Amino acid sequence: MRVSPDPSSPRLHVVTGKGGTGKTTVAAALALALAADGRSVLLVETEGRQGIAQLFETPPLPYEERRVAVARGGGEVKALAIDVEEALLDYLDMFYNLRRAGRALRKMGAIDFATAIAPGLRDVLITGKIKEAVTRRHDGRQVYDAVVVDAPPTGRITRFLGVTGEMSQLARSGPIKTQSDGVMAVLRSPQTAVHLVTLLEDMPVQETADAIAELTAAGMPVGSVVVNMAAEPVLPPAALSRAAAGELTGADLAPALTAAHLSGAEQIADALAAEVVEHARRWASQDALRAEVEALGRPTLELPLLPGAVDVGCLFELAGRLEDHLAPAVGADRGVSIAARDERGAERPAGATGDVAR
Repeated sequence: MRVSPDPSSPRLHVVTGKGGTGKTTVAAALALALAADGRSVLLVETEGRQGIAQLFETPPLPYEERRVAVARGGGEVKALAIDVEEALLDYLDMFYNLRRAGRALRKMGAIDFATAIAPGLRDVLITGKIKEAVTRRHDGRQVYDAVVVDAPPTGRITRFLGVTGEMSQLARSGPIKTQSDGVMAVLRSPQTAVHLVTLLEDMPVQETADAIAELTAAGMPVGSVVVNMAAEPVLPPAALSRAAAGELTGADLAPALTAAHLSGAEQIADALAAEVVEHARRWASQDALRAEVEALGRPTLELPLLPGAVDVGCLFELAGRLEDHLAPAVGADRGVSIAARDERGAERPAGATGDVAR
C-alpha cells in the first residue's frame, strides 16, 4: 500500500556537499529511505557522471525515468540522469511547440554552442526539469511522493538553485517568465530542503558553513547536515583517550593474547595496538570538529564509515539510519514516535532490506 507523506514535510530534497564527501551515496540512500512503506521517489542526477547507475549496479541511465530499486515495504525508486539537450527539446516543445526545430538545431550543434556560451542555461533547464517532476500529477495525485536531487557541490549550489531567479528578472513576461517564477516558487518554498553532506574535516566543515550562509541569504530552505563516513568508537571513552595519547602499546595487549594461546602473540599485539591508536586518533580528530557542526544550528545525522567499497547493501544500511532521522517528519504516517537523541550514542538500527531492479 502506498502511504502518502505528510503534506507539511519537504518533497524536494536537494543533496549537496564538497567533492569527495559522498553526496551521491547519501542522495541514493536518502531516496531509498523516503521510498519506504510503499512510496514512490525519483532520484535525479544533474552532473552526467552516471554515479547513480554505478551505485545501483545498473546500466548507464538514459534520459528516461527508470526503476533502480524497490525499498522496504514495496516502495519504488526511479532514477533519471538529466540530459541538457533533451531537457532543452522538452522546453521548446512544452512552451513553443518547437521540438522538431530543436532537433534540427541539435544536429547543427547549436544547442552545444548555446549551453557553452551561456553556462547558466544548463542550470535553468535542469532545475526546470526537477520542478516539473516535483509538481507532476496523474489522475489528480502527485506522481512522486518525493524527489531527491544529487546536486552540484557546495561551491556552486547557491548559483545552481538561484540562476532561474536571475532569468525571471530578465524576462518581464511570457513563457520564460512564467516558467522561471514557477521554478523559484518551488525552490524557495517549504516543499524544498537543501541537505549538506560533510566529513569531520576542516575544509568540508568550513565549506558547509559557507554554503549554509549563502543559501540562507538567497532565501533557500536549508535542511539537515549529514556527517558522512564518521568513525564510530569501538572502545570506552577512557580507553580511547589513553590510546589517542599514545599510552597503549603491544605490551598492554600481549598478556591477554598469550592467555588465549595465540601463536605470535607479541607480534599480533603490536599490530593490534597500532590499529587501536590509529582509530583513537581519528576519532579524537573528528570529535574536535563536532562542536563546529553543531554550531551550524541544523538537524544533524552521522553516517558511519563502512568497510570496503560502497555497494547496494551499503545503501540499504545507510537508508535505515536515514529513515530513523526522517521519522519525526513522517512519523504520523508510520505510527512512529522517536524522541530526540544523541546520534553519537545511538545504537545502529537494523538496516532496511529491499531489492535492486536489474
